Amino acid sequence: MTEQTTTEDRAEDRDYGIGYAIAGVLLVVALGAATRFLEQEVPQWAKGTPFAKIAKSIEFPIYAIALGLLGNFILSKLALRDALSRGFRTEFFIKTGLVLLGASINLKVLVTAAGPAIIQALLLISIVFGFTWWLGGVLKLEDKLRALLASAVSICGVSAAIAAAGAVQAKKEQLAYAASLVIAFALPSIFLLPWLADVLNLSEPVAGAWIGGNIDTTAAVAAAGALAGEDALQIATIVKTTQNALIGIVAIALTAYFALKVERKSAEEARPSLRQFWDRFPKFVLGFIAASIVGTLFLQWGGDKSSITTVNDLRTWFLIFAFVAIGLEFSLKGLKEAGWRPIALFASATVVNIVVALGLAAVLFGGFQVS
Repeated sequence: MTEQTTTEDRAEDRDYGIGYAIAGVLLVVALGAATRFLEQEVPQWAKGTPFAKIAKSIEFPIYAIALGLLGNFILSKLALRDALSRGFRTEFFIKTGLVLLGASINLKVLVTAAGPAIIQALLLISIVFGFTWWLGGVLKLEDKLRALLASAVSICGVSAAIAAAGAVQAKKEQLAYAASLVIAFALPSIFLLPWLADVLNLSEPVAGAWIGGNIDTTAAVAAAGALAGEDALQIATIVKTTQNALIGIVAIALTAYFALKVERKSAEEARPSLRQFWDRFPKFVLGFIAASIVGTLFLQWGGDKSSITTVNDLRTWFLIFAFVAIGLEFSLKGLKEAGWRPIALFASATVVNIVVALGLAAVLFGGFQVS
């Protein structure tokens, strides 16, 4: 084989690689468009049927992951998944989506109407995260997976799991697994918590604070809050927004913990330098915080809210692409060994979250009046 032939073969392989990468990106975009279509049309199709409320509450991650898994199955059967995987770009989509998410987190909430919500968020996150992390250790779950599950159940579901995954450098299948558990537990909560709030005769502010501090996805919080009442919806939104704003802080803490303790092989091993810490730090968290500051100041200075709406729509597209890519890349390898333990952990943490959130909501919002 001559040197010229070898060079030509390499160039041909590179061209094929680029072609497959482009095809992979186009597949993600096509499935993302199908996700958006289903998200918008399924509630219309379900109107007037017993499934109307459920269809309205289903969020885009469900459709995106389902379509991604379907694509994963078909591509695997055609022996094309590995070739196209270069274009799935899961990490890029996730990080871009989270940075854009920051623009919708108004930090002004933390110094105005969210006084009780701040206290509730800090206590609830600390207690539930601590319990989940502890129980995950008892169940001998891998540290990265229990970090994802603890973040998801204690903060704000899928978004928190994504941020935690970047901080601890978790595997894609671990993130997909955590996201699936969040969705599975959030859907019944939409109907269960408003019903329990009525049974317990909770005031709307208490019910809203309970819902906002418990349900792990923003859309599900809005759906449950609306069922509980208008005042409940307002409080639930404030509480959930406050918890969302703490994503960046938790990601920074997880980065430090994993760099300084979990990934040090022995007590004698040198602590990582600032440069090493910076190298592994998820830079998108800084983008998330910066976007939050810019978005807050933009609105404070009289900016057009429609601009933030546009950014939010763009964020949704990137997160849709991210979940499609997660589904396309998902593999059960590595999770089969975990078996029932992650489910038991998430279920136990959810029960603790329900009880603690109810107690905090009753204490902090018992006499609260929505003006």
